[in-house]
Amino acid sequence: MTLSPRRVALLVAINTALAPFAIDAYLPAMAALADSISASIHHTELSISVFMAGFAIGQLLFGPVSDRLGRKPVLLSGLVVFLLASLMLATVGSLTELLAWRFVQALGGGACVVNSAAIVRDCFSGRQAASVMSTMAMIMMLAPLVAPIVGSGLLHLADWRSIFVFLAGYALFLLWLMSTRLPETRDPSQPTASFPQVLINYASVLRHREGLGYICAVAASFGGLFAFVTASPYVYMEYFGLTPAIYPFVLGANVIFIALSNRLNIHLLHRRTPLQNLYLGLAVQLVAVMVLAAVVLAGLASLPVVVVLVMLYSGMIGLITPNAMALLLDRFGHMSATATALMGAAKFGSAALAGVMVGAFEVESLWPMVMTMLVAALFGNVMLSRLTGRPVHA
Repeated sequence: MTLSPRRVALLVAINTALAPFAIDAYLPAMAALADSISASIHHTELSISVFMAGFAIGQLLFGPVSDRLGRKPVLLSGLVVFLLASLMLATVGSLTELLAWRFVQALGGGACVVNSAAIVRDCFSGRQAASVMSTMAMIMMLAPLVAPIVGSGLLHLADWRSIFVFLAGYALFLLWLMSTRLPETRDPSQPTASFPQVLINYASVLRHREGLGYICAVAASFGGLFAFVTASPYVYMEYFGLTPAIYPFVLGANVIFIALSNRLNIHLLHRRTPLQNLYLGLAVQLVAVMVLAAVVLAGLASLPVVVVLVMLYSGMIGLITPNAMALLLDRFGHMSATATALMGAAKFGSAALAGVMVGAFEVESLWPMVMTMLVAALFGNVMLSRLTGRPVHA
């Protein structure tokens, strides 16, 4: 294999960044998009949930297909679907069209992104694989910061349609890059599981009490996070009156806090177990959202207070996700791709559900977001405690 670790990390990170760009780039334009298609901002926000659902289904469907047919055919096909759907999204005139083409776009995005970890596993192992993943994670951390700023800039220069044209252009660039710079990485001699065996593997992970506890923890935290992400255009721009130019920077503060908690996690692992850190992250989320609910109930929900408490809640993703993933793969090292795909589908599926809970009822207040985050935090804490038991000391 002639690919260098740095080159693989760059290619895979650029490919994986497609998802956060598709999710976050059009958030500053949500109000303008809603006006253009004659829909409420709450119903327009459901397009985030539809994307999450399609993304989860895309990963579950096309992960096994990639193992059978190879990485490049699935990756390139997904990019073509994403590109065409993005162009169609630039022409939509109704909420139904928006939701339908966002779902198709997400299926293509899921087919692209599910290949990223598989490509790294194909090319590297051990410390080299960990090094590539670390480099990829550093590059990937920039995407949710940059995407809303790009969207806000395009909205200022043109209109919301230009954001979807930009996403189509990004997919076209990836199509050229992956077709010319990335060889097929799957070993043709590698045995592949049949479709029934794939279902059996998924079922074996779900039947494992501890494994299911880790999946529930990540799904709950991700669902709570995307309850905020889905509601954020309304909460920050409509409720608190931020401009589309300022909104990306307030949203981006959460990404910075996730990165900081990720570094904190690495430091804490010197003297604590991953399970202890997982419990800590879930507990802090629960406390943060309980304080947020009390603040809203008391009528004291100012912009700085909400921003700080949401940052604390969101930041705990850096403690929850890596530890839950490590614990899950410790139990299922023999079927790591299956376990990873299942956790990914659970994450994005719960994000879709949380978005529906926030956006479907058109309630003009903070309560849909706050209550969804609170239910998610309670669910994550209860399920982890019941399924895995209390953590032992390091």
